[in-house]
Amino acid sequence: MPSRPADAVVVGAGVIGAAIALELARTGRQVTVVDKAGAAGHGSTSASSAIIRFNYSTFDGVATAWEAQHLWTSWPEHLRLTGHRPLAAFHRTGVVLLDSPAADPSAVTALFDRAGVPYERWDAGALRRHLPGIDAGRYWPPKPVDDDAFFDAPSGELGALFTPDAGFVDDPQLAAQNLADAAGKLGARFLFHHTVVAVDRAAGRVVGIRLADGTRIAAPVVVNAAGPWSGGLNRLAGVGDDFTVGVRPLREEVHQVAAPGFGPVVAAPGFGPVVADLDLGTYLRAAPGGRLLVGGTEPACDPPQWIDDPDDADPRPTARRFRTQVTRAARRFPEIGVPNRPLGIAGVYDVADDWTPIYDRTALAGYYVAMGTSGNQFKNAPLVGRYLTALIDAVESGHDHDRAPVRHRCDHTGNVVDLGTFSRLRPVRPGSARTVMG
Repeated sequence: MPSRPADAVVVGAGVIGAAIALELARTGRQVTVVDKAGAAGHGSTSASSAIIRFNYSTFDGVATAWEAQHLWTSWPEHLRLTGHRPLAAFHRTGVVLLDSPAADPSAVTALFDRAGVPYERWDAGALRRHLPGIDAGRYWPPKPVDDDAFFDAPSGELGALFTPDAGFVDDPQLAAQNLADAAGKLGARFLFHHTVVAVDRAAGRVVGIRLADGTRIAAPVVVNAAGPWSGGLNRLAGVGDDFTVGVRPLREEVHQVAAPGFGPVVAAPGFGPVVADLDLGTYLRAAPGGRLLVGGTEPACDPPQWIDDPDDADPRPTARRFRTQVTRAARRFPEIGVPNRPLGIAGVYDVADDWTPIYDRTALAGYYVAMGTSGNQFKNAPLVGRYLTALIDAVESGHDHDRAPVRHRCDHTGNVVDLGTFSRLRPVRPGSARTVMG
């Protein structure tokens, strides 16, 4: 079945794919977005905790998150949408990063200083003043909650880093829809309930895709932003043999509990700050209705739930994982109860070996990837659209990104980000982050 051609096809309408579609459309390209789900943001994006934070293990990671925050804080201006419609909102609550050997404070602050991220250093006394009810004990390393050692007395007290400009976006799925709406206003076409079954190629470059209903979409550029399905799409395209970084789907759960005593103690009215607690292996953020979202930071003591087929992942929370993560949160904030019935959601992350995404070209000319993004790249999505567009513009004009990586100057902060940091050919550094914290 023939279809009108496009200048670019984006596979995946999550927050990353929608952002890429918007920025490509802003260059005047005719863009088609294909997704197997029924609407924008209905895949991994819908299960995101949507936390906006800046602590990463590389300068380019920090600089990317800091620039992206400026796009979230000016969301209506970034979208350029007219008319009355609901928009996702960024809540500037601040983020409290508790001390742990996994995130050396001096290393983090050195990157913050270089990128220009404001922060405060809190000792245990300040931590208790700002977060009444917190247990400031040091319990490192994280332990299974069934291990007797989990309830051992602390070995000391923790300090923390506080970044006042961090926070969270209240509706990640709506954020993806906002981006899709903005792209649609510029002529981008979204095809939902469609599955890609083939990637067409000729003379060493991509020439389009084919859908399960027989439709063929001709295009000289294809972007794989398919989230946990990205590995399967690469196999259809016959790419990936040269990648030095692997990507696998990982099932993760985020839970909800009541939030006694976790109120407007720092910055945003009605919400307490996000708390990142690598010492115990959990994180918490406020949610509407006086509740907390509780997730995990992939501590070494928790076996990861790698899966082969993202479609087989059960979206319901499990009692075991709920008890594990909420018990850790309750150790840090003793007023939090641990209900018998789990409440929350499970999603599938698209995880790279070093938890750093791959934003790159591939060995197949015209075929690009924005993959390995799940878990910690929601915050960067608006800027990722610009990264991929800059990369595509350069490479399609003949630039050799593999030999001389494209560098992107950020509009708001002035930082220059080396897009080679996100190369498919990068070495996985021995000290690379091995958790969602990146």
